[in-house]
Amino acid sequence: MRRRITIVEVGPRDGLQNEKAILEPAVRADLVTRLETAGARRIEAVSFVHPKYVPQMAGAEEVMAALPHQEGRSRIGLVLNGKGYDRALGTAVDEVNVAMSATDGFGLKNQGLTVDQQVEMLAAIVAGRANAGAASGAAPSLSATLSCVWGCPFDGEVGVDQVADLVGRIAALGVGEIALADTIGVGDPWAVTRKVEAARKAAPDAVLRLHFHDTRNTGLANAHAGIEAGVDILDASVGGIGGCPFAPGATGNIATEDLVYMLERAGFETGYDLDALIGTARWIGEKIGRPAPSALSRAGGWPKV
Repeated sequence: MRRRITIVEVGPRDGLQNEKAILEPAVRADLVTRLETAGARRIEAVSFVHPKYVPQMAGAEEVMAALPHQEGRSRIGLVLNGKGYDRALGTAVDEVNVAMSATDGFGLKNQGLTVDQQVEMLAAIVAGRANAGAASGAAPSLSATLSCVWGCPFDGEVGVDQVADLVGRIAALGVGEIALADTIGVGDPWAVTRKVEAARKAAPDAVLRLHFHDTRNTGLANAHAGIEAGVDILDASVGGIGGCPFAPGATGNIATEDLVYMLERAGFETGYDLDALIGTARWIGEKIGRPAPSALSRAGGWPKV
């Protein structure tokens, strides 16, 4: 039986948030639908961030309202704080992903919160879920993404112990899935292995997810290292679009279709239709006014004889 790697599609959120083009909610909902048709089962569809700071994510409620419930699909909403979480609860999101940072520098730029304040914010969200009866299924599931795990544009290097300590604090709050993100694309495969191992020791009961950017052409190599270290869930963005508006110089995520091609050729199962993904990457490139930067959106998949 082939090992299955779950790819969480983040194109509609992380992919679009750093693009100059601002797409209407209907177009973003169409992107979600196209990606789900191509095989996405978990998809970061929206971000509940103030449109003043990230206008590309305005109208999250409209995007969700345009997406009818689909059995077997999970739509994720990203939040930066308690206000965003409350907005998410007013929609049909299946999961809420709380964005955090491994450093004070990025946390203050991205959310206006230090690391300790972010942990307090997450604790308040967890407590609120419990009070609302989350245990009975009344609230969407909760995960956290830890940004700048492999380096910060403001504070520089990020130590292994620094990451492990924070992962342990997040897990201690009861968060069952924790994503480690290379927000500015400075990681290397060996550093990936070290920090995945440290995170696993710090939170042995948590599910780890990895989120890589290809800023310095190490994204797929880092994904390989994470999979070899035993991680089964990775984020990726259709077309390789994306980046963080609060991280100077950050460019796109690893491309979903490039990752799917590598994994399928190696014998892993992803559940994606590669041709449909490539078509969607080319379509979103037209919508944002520039060709998608992924390799497969240019070259296609395995040459057909």
